[in-house]
Amino acid sequence: MKIIGYRDRVVVPVPKADGTDYREASQKSTFDNHLKSITILQPDGPSFTVEGHTVRWANWEFHVAFDMRSGPIISLASIYDHNEDEYRRVLYRGFISELFVPYMDLTEEWYYRTFLDAGEYGFGQSAVPLQPLRDCPENAMFLDGYFTAQDGTPAKISNVFCLFERYAGDIMWRHTEAALPGDVVTEVRPDVSLVLRMVSTVANYDYVIDWEFKQTGTIKVTAGLTGLLAVRGSIYTHKDQIMQEEYGTLLAENVLGPRHDHFISFHLDLDIDGEANSLVKAKLQRVRTTDGRSPRKSYWRVVNETAKRESDAKIHLGSGATEILVTNPKRKLRSEKWAGGLFVDQSHGDDNLATWSLRDREIEKKDIVLWYTLGFHHVPCSEDFPIMPTLTNGFELKPTNFFDYNPMLKFKPPQQVRTPSNCTSSIKILPQ
Repeated sequence: MKIIGYRDRVVVPVPKADGTDYREASQKSTFDNHLKSITILQPDGPSFTVEGHTVRWANWEFHVAFDMRSGPIISLASIYDHNEDEYRRVLYRGFISELFVPYMDLTEEWYYRTFLDAGEYGFGQSAVPLQPLRDCPENAMFLDGYFTAQDGTPAKISNVFCLFERYAGDIMWRHTEAALPGDVVTEVRPDVSLVLRMVSTVANYDYVIDWEFKQTGTIKVTAGLTGLLAVRGSIYTHKDQIMQEEYGTLLAENVLGPRHDHFISFHLDLDIDGEANSLVKAKLQRVRTTDGRSPRKSYWRVVNETAKRESDAKIHLGSGATEILVTNPKRKLRSEKWAGGLFVDQSHGDDNLATWSLRDREIEKKDIVLWYTLGFHHVPCSEDFPIMPTLTNGFELKPTNFFDYNPMLKFKPPQQVRTPSNCTSSIKILPQ
C-alpha cells in the first residue's frame, strides 16, 4: 500500500466538471419533448410460461440459465412445426464467449488497455438489476440470477433477466392485391416477438443484450452499447488546435475520447434437426450472357460451397459473410467454449479460438459450433459525452428452406383492442 515510484511524463489541465453529471436530479434545467405516456397491456397475462428454467412461448421452447462469466445461456431452443407435429431443435447452446475491447491509443498510459471483459471481469458477474419501466416494459417478467461469488459463497443478482413480449407496430408480413376485378384483398400480420434481456455494466460501459425469438423461426441477437466513454485529459480546448495524431476525438475542453473497438464473440452450437450438420457458404456471382439467349448483358446467381474442413469455414469480416469456426462438441472438444482461452490473458496461447482452428478438422455432416464475432469500430463524438446514447448491432439466425412454407401463413393475428381516445395510449394484445 505504498507508492514506490512514479513518472511525471506530461502535465495537462484538469477538465471542467460542468455539464458532466448525467443524473436527472443534477440537471439545472430539463427539456420536455411533450411525449405522452405509452404502454403495452396484456389483461390476460403473458402468453409465455416459465417452468424452472424452461420458457415456452408461441411455437418456441428453450432453456435459459445465468453464468457468471458469459451471462445469459440459451440452450435446447426448439421450434414447433405444426405440419410435422413436433418440436424441431435449432440451437443446442448459445452464449457470449468473449468481449474484447482494445483501445487504439499508443500513448504510454493507454497502449496496454486491451480488455477481455468476459474472461477477466465476468460478463455475468458484472450484470446489474434491471429497472422496471426503464430497462424493461410494463409487461415484463423478471428473473433472478445465482452464481458462486469470488469467495466461494452463493450470490444472487435480483432481476438479472427480464422476459417480455414485444410489439412495436412492426409488420411480420403483409400484401394488398389490387389487381382482382371488383375486389381488393389485404392481409396483414403484426410482428409480436419474445425478448430475453440482460444488462452488464463492465466498468464504464453498459451492454444491453437481447435474445429475441420470432414466430417466423428467427432468433435475433442484439447488443447495445451505452454508458460512459473512457476519456483522458488533453491540452487542447478546440479541435482546430490539434496538429498531430492524438488517437481520439476532442469531446469537450481538455477531454479526449480515444478510438477503440468492441468485439463480441458468440458461441453458437447449432443442432438443425439433429447433430449431423454442414456449413454452406453462399456467394453471389456475376455471370455475363455471351450466348445470345437474352438481351440482358449479365445476371447474378448463387454459388454454394460446402465447407469440408475448419479452414474452409473461416470467413473474414467485411467479405459479405460471417467469420465462423466449427467443432464437434460431443467429443472431448466440448471444452472449447472460451474464444480467448480458459484463463484469457493468463493463458499460454494454446487453448484459444485461433489455436483450435489450426487443427483443420473435418466438419461436413458434423455437430457444428458456429463462432460469430460481432464488432463495433467506435470513433467517439461529442454526442457520446458525457453519457453515450445506445449504439446497437446484431445478427439473426434465420430459417432457410427449413419449413415447407411461411410458418405463420395459417395463424390468425392477435386480437387488438384500442382504448378510448381520452385514456392512456395503449395496445392490448389478446391471445386467440
